[in-house]
Parts: sequence; C-alpha cells; structure tokens
Amino acid sequence: MTNLSRRSVLSLGAALGLVSAAGAAPARAAAPAGAGPWWVWDDAVDRMMAAALGTGQVPTINTAMRSWVNNNDPVPSGLPADLAAHLQQATRLPDWADRAKLGLAADFNRRKDTYLFMLYGLGSGIMSTVIPREAKSVYWSAGGADMKDRAAKTFTFGYDLSELTAFEPTGQFLVTANKTRLVHAAVRHLLPQSPQWKAVADEQIPISNGDILVTFHSLGTFVHRKLREWRVPMSPAEEDAFLHMWQVAIHLLGVREEFIPRTWAAAEAQAAQVLTPVLAPTREGRKLAEELLGLTARIDLGVTRGFLNEFVRYVLSDAIGDWLRLPRDYLAAATIRAGWPTYILFREGLLPVIPVGFYMFDQFLRALAMLFLNNLSSPTTTPITIPTGNRAGA
Repeated sequence: MTNLSRRSVLSLGAALGLVSAAGAAPARAAAPAGAGPWWVWDDAVDRMMAAALGTGQVPTINTAMRSWVNNNDPVPSGLPADLAAHLQQATRLPDWADRAKLGLAADFNRRKDTYLFMLYGLGSGIMSTVIPREAKSVYWSAGGADMKDRAAKTFTFGYDLSELTAFEPTGQFLVTANKTRLVHAAVRHLLPQSPQWKAVADEQIPISNGDILVTFHSLGTFVHRKLREWRVPMSPAEEDAFLHMWQVAIHLLGVREEFIPRTWAAAEAQAAQVLTPVLAPTREGRKLAEELLGLTARIDLGVTRGFLNEFVRYVLSDAIGDWLRLPRDYLAAATIRAGWPTYILFREGLLPVIPVGFYMFDQFLRALAMLFLNNLSSPTTTPITIPTGNRAGA
C-alpha cells in the first residue's frame, strides 16, 4: 500500500469528508458572553467574498487563481486589491510553526498511509454525514448536488496537507488552504439566502470557528484516537508532530489561536464537548452517506457492499451504522473484527506469518485508492473554485 499514489491514498478522507447568489451580507448579532468559537467567523475574508459576489467578480477571481498552485507562486494578478493584499499575508506560516515537526508529520503520513487512508475515508468522511450542521451545509450548498464533482474539487486538501513538501516552497498546502478559506467565506454569504437551508439549520451563519473545530476533531483527533486504539506504533514525537500539522492547518483556515488545542489531551477534551454530543442522523446526512458509499460501491472492490457497510460500522460504531440505515452483514462483520487486527500486526512486523484474509484487506484498500486515482479528476484539472450559488433550486 505504501507505493500507491499519495494523491489517491491520503485524499479520500478529505474528499469524502473536508470539508452557494449574491446579496447583502447577513447581519451578525453580537456574540453572547462566553460564546467562544461558535460566534467567530472570518470577518475580513467574509466581507471580501460578499463584495466579490455582489459585484460579480467571482468568475474572474476563479480564472485568475486557476494557475495559482504552488506555495512559492506569486499571488496572481487580476484579483481585487484587498484580496491580493490579504493573500500575500495569509499564505505564510504562522510564527509559531515548527518546520521540523511539520517534516516529521509528513514522514509519519508517508509511513502510516494505510491506516490513515482507511480512517480518513471510511471514518472521518462518513462521520461528516452525522454531524448535522456539516451535513446540512454540504447538502444545500452548490457542491452537494454532485458529490463526485465535489469530491474531485476537495480532493486537493487532504493530499496537499499530507505531502512531504506540504509546507515547503515547492509544496501546495498554503495555497490550497487559502483557497478553501475563500470557499468557506463564500458559503457563509450564500447559504443564508437558501430557504431550504434556513428551514433546517439551527444557526444563522454556517462554518464558524466552532464548526471548523468540529471538523478537525472528526479528522485529526478521531484518527489519532483510532491509531492508539489499534495499537499502531507511534513515538511521542510523531504524535506531537501529527497534532502540530493539524494546528497549522486549521490556523490557515482562519481559526483563532486561542481556540486551537495545544495537546492531544486538550483536543480530546474539546472533542468531548463539541463533537461527540452533536452527532446525530439527518435526512441530508443519510442522502450524502448513500451517495458517498455509492461512489465506492460502483467499482470492483473485491468485496461485497455488505463488507463495505460493516467496515464503516467497525471504524465508527454500530450506532452510526444504524443512523445511516446500513444493512447488516454479520458474516462480513465477523471477518473484519477478526481479520483487521491481524492485518495491522502483520503490516507492523509483529506477526511472522501472513494472516488469513490479508490479501482480501489489501485488495480492498487498493481498490478504494484506485477509485480516486481513476474516477476523479486530478486537482490540476478540477481546481478548488469559489461558488457563486447554492444547490439548484435552493
């Protein structure tokens, strides 16, 4: 699995999970005392995107940014002056970023790609469909109408974050994160204009700092927790580096530093407050989950749809599987529960004999990777673009 395309392997979670008409920007009520990240958005960027949508400049901005890819590329010409000035500053690492830790995290991603792929893909990605605010926002935004296209457009984020050169001049994540930040700002402006979204939403403006933190915990914190549960060997330095990578990533998405957890213990405590209690089924989430799993089921994985459903249940929980109404396959469930732990032991060199079922699991993982390698466009041909409307009819 290690030799599979990095772009195909480590991007599935972002594609499944990471995670839209113009008008006046919605009014923002004053934050109540102690409201924390739920009442913090991205004010300066939000104003710029509202103005660009209002004046019809977004298509021109998308065209200008299409060739803006590498971290050392100059900010493209043809952008509004305030946006260009913002991007000049925002595409730099924060002063507290530790390049040595970021390098160690990149190497860790490379060596543990098999587990990261499975957890981001069939864990974090499907978990996003039982995070009600996220599921509703995705479903009613422009991207929710074509999940394959949305997956292709968001494909870049996970790959660029996990690349060995992600934060180096020749890498791409600084640019990718900032494009994603602009998309978030546009969605904040557009979704409140959707009657369908407003009818089901419990917030007036989507994608607050709190919402981004919830998504982080469904990705980074969840993955770290599962790696420990599965007893995948990790040194304390590697664990710290993996967290640091995510700290920098969510900072680049506009999360204020005071909300970013400093340790894994703090991250777990925050997740227990902001992620675990909110997980719940929604009509929108069930539809998204079926579309996402359907994308996977339409290729030859070497296993049944029942096996795929049971792996989702294994990685997440039977409760989430029930919420998503995934049919049971008890034979597949028994195979996974007995076979996956031995698969890990053998891959880590802790089991001297190839276990029964090893090749089935290996084929399954490779086939999932090939779904994104062969069936989704590359980030070069399907770039991250700022939306100009919501889901059709919304």
